[in-house]
Amino acid sequence: MVRFVESGGEGDLAPVIPLFTGSTPDTSPADPSSRYTYTYTDTDTDTDTEDSVDPAAVERALLRRLGARGLSIREAEAFVVSRGLSREAAAELVATFCERGYLDDDRLAEQVVWSGVARKSEGRRAIARRLAQRGVDRAVADAALAELPDDDDERALEFARGKARSLVRLDPDVALRRLAGQLARRGFGGSSALTAARTALQEARERG
Repeated sequence: MVRFVESGGEGDLAPVIPLFTGSTPDTSPADPSSRYTYTYTDTDTDTDTEDSVDPAAVERALLRRLGARGLSIREAEAFVVSRGLSREAAAELVATFCERGYLDDDRLAEQVVWSGVARKSEGRRAIARRLAQRGVDRAVADAALAELPDDDDERALEFARGKARSLVRLDPDVALRRLAGQLARRGFGGSSALTAARTALQEARERG
């Protein structure tokens, strides 16, 4: 950018008229250009400060994450977007991983169901909630849940028996509410939870 800066030189003063000479003073207007100096200031700045994203690095990061924990398709998309990829690029990368078999929501849903039943003693509702939280498609989740045996009552009672021994010394109503609440949080339905809690507490009292 060019700026005009008015100088403070002699061109700013009125012409001096000699009083005792016969010479005619030079009254021609001063060259306007002599009143200014020219300076150039570069005001252009580079505003593009966005860091470039390396797709290969994002792909390696996703592989490392999958090596530590299985991901749903939606979780994988969210992960690579958080690493700076656009949603379009993220969708392409995730599609490639699906083609390679690295991502498979059907397989993941089966693992979540097995873990909920065998390791966490969860009921159908809790497992369904976990699948939804992980972004598994509803149809895929329903198909995996359909493979579960209809044994929520038995598993609820098994869980309740393991907890009842620590509650039998409490007031019966308090013990029942606490145990039924624990069962409900595990995903067992209201009637199953109450029946299992009553049965387990009664058995624990009879054993003394």
